[in-house]
Amino acid sequence: MTDPAAKTLVPVLRISFPDEDRLGHGKMELLEHIRSTGSISAAGRAMDMSYRRAWLLVSEMNRMFCEQVVESQRGGQKGGGAALTPFGEELLQRFRRMERTVRESLAEDLAWLEGKRNPSHGGG
Repeated sequence: MTDPAAKTLVPVLRISFPDEDRLGHGKMELLEHIRSTGSISAAGRAMDMSYRRAWLLVSEMNRMFCEQVVESQRGGQKGGGAALTPFGEELLQRFRRMERTVRESLAEDLAWLEGKRNPSHGGG
């Protein structure tokens, strides 16, 4: 059975920086997984992505800002780990708030589009 929520219109927020860096849903989801697992590797696995890809995305976010987003610890007794910095927590919180603002601001227009949409058309 298909999830009815998957059939609704959803605005997607992506912030494009002047130097071609981007911040969007995928990076925020990665941060949420890092927060819940304490690991870049486990966060990547949760998203079906390689450790290398997850690490590159974290590295990119850390370069994008004046403050670190994620701090990682190598090795040690527990095998290392990763955690969001206070700035990373605030970044995640603010991005999620921006997403809610976009959804709320566009709700009326999205409802109008939904009403005009051809339900038998499956493509974009």
